[in-house]
Amino acid sequence: MDTRLFSYLNWGLLACMLALYLVGIGNLYSASGTRLEEGMTFASYYQRQLVWGLIGLTGMLLAMYFDYRRLRNLAWPFFILTLILLLLVPLVGKTVYGAKRWLPLGFMSLQPSELAKLAVLILAARLLARSGNPLGWKEFGIVLAVGLAPAALIITQPDLGTTLLVLLILAGMILFHGIRGYVFKTCLLAVPCVGAFMWFVGMHDYQRQRVLTFLNPGDDPRGTGYHILQSRIAIGSGEIWGKGYGEGTQSQLRFLPERHSDFAVAVFGEEWGFVGCVALVTLFCLFLLSIFSTAVQAKDRFGSMLVVGVFFYFFWQIVINMGMVIGLMPVVGIPLPFISYGGSAMLVNFLLLGIVLNVSMRRFMFKS
Repeated sequence: MDTRLFSYLNWGLLACMLALYLVGIGNLYSASGTRLEEGMTFASYYQRQLVWGLIGLTGMLLAMYFDYRRLRNLAWPFFILTLILLLLVPLVGKTVYGAKRWLPLGFMSLQPSELAKLAVLILAARLLARSGNPLGWKEFGIVLAVGLAPAALIITQPDLGTTLLVLLILAGMILFHGIRGYVFKTCLLAVPCVGAFMWFVGMHDYQRQRVLTFLNPGDDPRGTGYHILQSRIAIGSGEIWGKGYGEGTQSQLRFLPERHSDFAVAVFGEEWGFVGCVALVTLFCLFLLSIFSTAVQAKDRFGSMLVVGVFFYFFWQIVINMGMVIGLMPVVGIPLPFISYGGSAMLVNFLLLGIVLNVSMRRFMFKS
């Protein structure tokens, strides 16, 4: 690799990423005093997150090494491989908490739905980069099919959150690229129909109950509303300055469920308070701004669309998870990047940021 490329590296993004990763590790470690079912401890989550972080950093360096334009040729093979892995999940997948989403690989498990986000993003970037003209029906249908194929397999696992995220990433990329007015108006009219179909056909009873609970969690405080209510209590009890690192009673006394994954930011809010939460949101905003600046500065359409896809990948996860934790959105099982525990998600996070840094490093090498 030409060492001159490092002079164009987005150092601000790299600093934000490392800061978020360290915050996430510290947040998991602060809850290590509690013990989970089946012998799993929070210390185990913290240690595994460290290992996955090292694997992710290695993947990020590899993603930075080669010219990102080679991803054009890998887009279709990677997409097809991901579909095959998703098809294997119902056959040989491992069931956890009633959902079959993981493929056992001996010492660890792989979640193919996380790879699906990456596969859809790269292939959609390739298709959208072919022309700068707004999408008509034919082009729009082809790009939409790229997202619908894996989404149809993921929702059967069942995993509504990841299905929603894949489609939201694709929607963001399409809108950034541009579509013709009649296509956009038709899509707007179709949204209520799609929503009704998902409600009556595509969602399980417990998923519908989550939406109803979101509207009024007090109706079932010990059942479906328990997660949201305990999360609100945890964040509210942190008040302005928080209770202190490792001193959160809701998390340490096991009142707060899923405190290592979906509701990890509630642990942070209880310990660091309103001031800490504002600092964390500010850090995420700087993180997103750094990604978007790379998309604007990219010198070819493919690189720009790749980074835009990464931007929406992180944007929607941050918005949905934080909205979910404070009760502004239904609980759909979307983790907070770098803060929530998740090996496959951590690996994909670092790989995607490696692609962004790759585009950043090569933005002055050629003309669009």
